[in-house]
Amino acid sequence: MFKSLITRIILFNVLLLALGVGIFTLFHLYREQAHLIGTTRHHANMLLGTIEKSIFNSMRLGNTSEVQAILETVGHGHGITGVRIFNPEGVILKSADPDEIGARVDGHDFAIFKKQLSEGVFQLKEGGRVLAMVRPIVSDERCFRCHGNGRRVIGVLNMNFSLAEMYLQLRETSQLFVVSTLIILGVLAAGISVVMIRFLRRPLEKITQCMSQVEEGDLTVRMHPVPNDEIGRLMDGFNAMVGNLARAQNELESYHYQQMERVDRLASVGEMAAGLAHEIKNPLAGISGAISVLSDDYPEGDQRRDIMLQIQTQINRLDKTVNDLLYFGKPGSPEFAFADINDLLKQTLLFVAQHPESKNINRIDEMTRDLPAVWIDLKQIQQVVLNIALNAVQAMTDGGILTVQTDLLRRDRSEWVRVCVVDTGPGISPEIRSKIFTPFFTTKTQGTGLGLPICRQLMENNGGSLDVESKLGEGARFVLLLPVLNSAPRET
Repeated sequence: MFKSLITRIILFNVLLLALGVGIFTLFHLYREQAHLIGTTRHHANMLLGTIEKSIFNSMRLGNTSEVQAILETVGHGHGITGVRIFNPEGVILKSADPDEIGARVDGHDFAIFKKQLSEGVFQLKEGGRVLAMVRPIVSDERCFRCHGNGRRVIGVLNMNFSLAEMYLQLRETSQLFVVSTLIILGVLAAGISVVMIRFLRRPLEKITQCMSQVEEGDLTVRMHPVPNDEIGRLMDGFNAMVGNLARAQNELESYHYQQMERVDRLASVGEMAAGLAHEIKNPLAGISGAISVLSDDYPEGDQRRDIMLQIQTQINRLDKTVNDLLYFGKPGSPEFAFADINDLLKQTLLFVAQHPESKNINRIDEMTRDLPAVWIDLKQIQQVVLNIALNAVQAMTDGGILTVQTDLLRRDRSEWVRVCVVDTGPGISPEIRSKIFTPFFTTKTQGTGLGLPICRQLMENNGGSLDVESKLGEGARFVLLLPVLNSAPRET
């Protein structure tokens, strides 16, 4: 039950309400108690004042018997449990209860007088609480005839007022407040529960149900928000999100179908190209041999010999194109071995240096020492580096600098050996850069457009990657990443 957000919210609100109403109720109970005690004290003071005046008038006239009568008359009713006069030593002189005369006053009453207090509350032995009030009787000139000269306390008027009625009223008031509080809490809790369930729980359940349908793949589900509040806006947002997902899914499916059609066409073209390459390669070999024999029949400087050599050059170009088609259509499986990438680069760059177009090219080698060995096919990676380096050399038609860098890269808890081939050529525009790894795309007059796609395919076959970074007018930077194996050689 407590796993439900709505239940937790309801309980939290009820607890807050109970705390707030409880504090409010206690505050009002405290005020009511103070009010009742004040009213009782005021009533007792009025009674005590009336008794005091009556007694003083009787004593002034010397009617001491009338004092006893007054005490007996007022000593019963109005909540009074006892009224008496005792001397400063605590001996009762007059009392509403004649049996008390001559006895000592109750210790609580005498203590109030000795502490020079006017009142106090204490518990009776037989139960019940009383308000005890004392009023010293001080002699004046009118009392000197009977009590001698000098102002002094000639007696203490003491009255005990029962608080039972007050506490009964306070108890009834407390019960009324508690019952009212419980009723208010019940009504508020029921109201909060109805509101939360009606306006929050049901819409959330509807949203959860619709989300489950979307999770199962149904993107046609929609909600119909009725209230124009946060929940309604949430439903509108859900509908918008599902609508965007549906459009994105349709676009992806359309793009997927287009890609599948393209892949099918490319596969068909590849099979056809491979078949044609096989059919063309053998005749080309025969033609190439025949041209070589025929060119030998003509002496040096003969124009016909030059024509034969040009024919031979074009045949070699066709043969290279056929070989690229065969390799792209069905590349060979890599033969893995551990290799030092720096040694492999040095060997490969020797071939680049021998290329006729490398005469005006300066080379800078920035190779990190002690790189870990990589698990690769040496011939395939050498072919990739050679192709990229020759492309860089050919891009710098007016000369430039070819920089080859190696270092160790850590990414995604793995180690990679990074090889960067950087040229200072004209760079590659963004439009061309997005197409250079597309088969048959080329900017060269005599290129096949398969060199870089084959290089990327070889890198992926070796567990690595090939990317390019370039800005127009700032040269190009080809980045090769090869994984470092820290365990046993992988199976192929």
